[in-house]
Amino acid sequence: MPSVFLLIGIPGLQKGAIWTSILFCVLYVLASLGNGILLYVIKTEKSLHTPMYFFLSMLAINDLAFPSSTVPKTLVIFWFNDGLIDATSCLTQMFFVHCLSVIESGILASMAYDRFMAICSPLRYNSVLTSSLLVKVAFGILARAVLIILPVPILAGRVKYCGDNIVLHSYCDHMAVVDLACGDTRADSFYGLALGIFITGFDLLFIGLSYAMILRAIFNMSSREARHKAVGTCGSHICVILSAYLPAIFSFVTYRFGEKSIPRNVHIFLANIYIVFPSFMNPFIYGVRTKEIRQRVWNILTHNINTFRFVCRSLKVKFHKSI
Repeated sequence: MPSVFLLIGIPGLQKGAIWTSILFCVLYVLASLGNGILLYVIKTEKSLHTPMYFFLSMLAINDLAFPSSTVPKTLVIFWFNDGLIDATSCLTQMFFVHCLSVIESGILASMAYDRFMAICSPLRYNSVLTSSLLVKVAFGILARAVLIILPVPILAGRVKYCGDNIVLHSYCDHMAVVDLACGDTRADSFYGLALGIFITGFDLLFIGLSYAMILRAIFNMSSREARHKAVGTCGSHICVILSAYLPAIFSFVTYRFGEKSIPRNVHIFLANIYIVFPSFMNPFIYGVRTKEIRQRVWNILTHNINTFRFVCRSLKVKFHKSI
């Protein structure tokens, strides 16, 4: 394996690299800020210490880590034209990118089950989703991701390379690195395909079944207000699912079946958007659609504004007294 790789960023977008980097930088900063605020609100507001917000906290933590695994290096490529990355760092980045992706998928599946229990079995909700079960679920999501993704960088590191170290990507994606190999890559391709089909397919099937039963329960509700409230509690989660899975499925399908028909710059640009955009959108989706979070954020903002005004008035009074 080459001792270093050269990440070239997004092929074909070198002329617009500044604007592209500004876009990624703004999305990354806003994603970090939004998820940080979301975690602070959930931690400080005792009324939000429920299973739903436990999973939302997990999603926010993952949304802080996921773009952090790629965006800083991508910005270095854009701003300083420095795409060199040593082999160990490349394989480490590869592991974290795919591991955090699987963790996010597991969290979304768990959130679907949470909504199923809240709407279809509300009387059993607190007795089933206990604190001990939530911890076990969180550990299971993490353990599943680590165990099934650990072979990915190991397989990529065992493939024979013949000197080419230029990765046509902005981060060390599994297939982007393996494409440089001149040896037998069937094991890598098969394992990556199996992961995409079985892990993502299983989670999507679980989410689909959960929401099928949720919709059936909603249609059987006699109260129009209850139906409206139930749809509102699920709307945020559905938006997050769409923003997370659609770009991921597009990138997966493009690498294996559509490389010739879809321009590489479009593919790699969307592969970067797939990582940073859901992390940017999730806090805003839940912040806008969840009354408790929206109210808590508003209280924090008004308190800080009032504090700032008080400090300004105090400084102004001291200034006039000194004169």
